[in-house]
Amino acid sequence: MAALIEIEKLTKRFGSFTAVDEVSFSVDRGEVLGFLGPNGAGKSTTMRMLAGFMPPTAGTARICGADVADNPVEAKRSLGFLPEGAPTYPEMSVSGFLAFTASIRGFRGSEKADRVALAMAQTQLEGVRLQPIETLSKGFKRRVGLAQALLHDPPVLVLDEPTDGLDPNQKHEVRELIRRMAPTKAIVISTHILEEVDAVCTRAIIIARGKVIVDAPPRALEVEGRSLEQVFRSLTLGTPKEAA
Repeated sequence: MAALIEIEKLTKRFGSFTAVDEVSFSVDRGEVLGFLGPNGAGKSTTMRMLAGFMPPTAGTARICGADVADNPVEAKRSLGFLPEGAPTYPEMSVSGFLAFTASIRGFRGSEKADRVALAMAQTQLEGVRLQPIETLSKGFKRRVGLAQALLHDPPVLVLDEPTDGLDPNQKHEVRELIRRMAPTKAIVISTHILEEVDAVCTRAIIIARGKVIVDAPPRALEVEGRSLEQVFRSLTLGTPKEAA
């Protein structure tokens, strides 16, 4: 069976600057991939290309077999995407925004109401359901973004900093939610929080200067008594060639 996410030599250039340089990896159902790297490493750019929000300069990305460039509608049907910043309509209420999202996804009537209710329950948003999104804290806004990504129960989730702005209890709740969903989905989490990788990820990719320099289970990186943080720092402070 083909992987749910397939990326082959994905490249993005901005003029003479190469932000993502021939990145390749795949993610199977049941895998939670932590996508790590320092600021400017190319994490968010890779996520945007995978989600079809930014065209690649070269290479391909497929979601459930659908090419995100050649067959974007089919690819996005199978994708739940939480982008950096989680853009919403700030004047809408939480329930109104999620109902709007459900309508765009093609849900109607009782199924639409059920989808919205479940997404709010999964992300603990019931208490603010009638509040305008612009009045919410950063953490609650992030949870609204996560709720819209989960609403249609997609087989693939691409989550850019899913616990950004959340308090410790909220972070724990989101990580538990990811663990519960993991067996039936392929999940990519772009993060700079190494604790998050240890907590929920079955595999870690480290990217630096646009290139993949490590692809291994998190525990495999903790060698010779060094923590994941120490390994990460030693790898990303050097050049990709040196780190490899």
